[in-house]
Amino acid sequence: MSSTLTNALKAYVERKQKKSSAESKEEEKEHFKKLYTEWKGPSKYKQDSYQKIPKFYYKLPSEDEILLQKLREESRAVFLQRRSRELLDNDELQGLWFLLDKHHTPPMVGEEQMINFEDYLKVGEQAGPKCKPFFTAIVFAKLLQTDPYGRISIMQFFNYVMRKVWLHQTRIGLSLYDVAGQGYLKESDLENYILELIPTLPQLRDEELSKEMQESNWFSAPSALRVYGQYLNLDKDHNGMLSKEELARYGTGTLTDVFLDRVFQECLTYDGEMDYKTYLDFVLALENRKEPQALQYLFRILDVQGKGELIVFSLNYFFRAIQEQMKLHGQEPVSFHDVKDEIFDMVKPADPLKITLQDLINSGQGDTVVSILIDLNGFWTYENREVLVADTTEEAEI
Repeated sequence: MSSTLTNALKAYVERKQKKSSAESKEEEKEHFKKLYTEWKGPSKYKQDSYQKIPKFYYKLPSEDEILLQKLREESRAVFLQRRSRELLDNDELQGLWFLLDKHHTPPMVGEEQMINFEDYLKVGEQAGPKCKPFFTAIVFAKLLQTDPYGRISIMQFFNYVMRKVWLHQTRIGLSLYDVAGQGYLKESDLENYILELIPTLPQLRDEELSKEMQESNWFSAPSALRVYGQYLNLDKDHNGMLSKEELARYGTGTLTDVFLDRVFQECLTYDGEMDYKTYLDFVLALENRKEPQALQYLFRILDVQGKGELIVFSLNYFFRAIQEQMKLHGQEPVSFHDVKDEIFDMVKPADPLKITLQDLINSGQGDTVVSILIDLNGFWTYENREVLVADTTEEAEI
């Protein structure tokens, strides 16, 4: 009996010794998992409610997961193709126009055909499933104006449909360049999109554009040459980059040092110098200060505290540099309190103690406020606005 037991124990020990290190590690892992689960308690994610909630976040495949990347690309391509097939093509748009023309509701308004809601629904039934989203009460109500018979213009409705189709076509076209599939384009993605568009753009060009219109158009060749020429002239050491001292000569050379310091703090620079791309953003913002996008760019620079608001401290921080420039030019500095009150009166912010970007945009005076704070020339233009208006009026009368 004892010999049998001894043999069994020996056999068990031999089996244990024969186990590979990998198997031993696996056993250890399983045992640890079991003990950890017992110590921590059951996972809350095993509850019934968690099994029914859909997953909203899917981790992007890493660079070494080639198969998953290919699967993601293929699925996106199939999805975009399906969305593209759902759009109306030229033949279907022509068919829709024919149906609208056939079912218009008399009488006409001048030469414009109209359609009432009943006939509108009839056209929707005959136009096919692709047109169904356009034939709703909401769309009809959007286009309804002052017609005494409660009708809408056929031409306005057709233009609405075409613009919607073009919008979706453009979004699908842009989505093809969204490499990461995250719903937005990076700068390199947008560059690829524009590069493929360039061969078709000359067909849209108006050959009769005047020299003045070309110079005022940011995307024209004369405008591009002008901006690039300015950049080369500012680059005194010819290293292809602009230092703060070189940028200070921009325009009339009256931008304040404080503003330029903030530009170099907030904008992308390389070893403290600005490249041509960053310079383009800078020039575009300064030359179009009335535009919301330009104000957003400049507001970020003015917002020294990074809180999305300009308080009295922020205004004083920038205006002190204007006062310093005035002293250098032998002029009596203007009181900050007077300027501060004028700025708040102009903007009329929702909160009387601070100015937000939206306040600047809503006021329509954002460009004036920015000019007062960053540019001595802009400040003097504002200070002497009444004299300038009087001079302009006199010249017009002469």
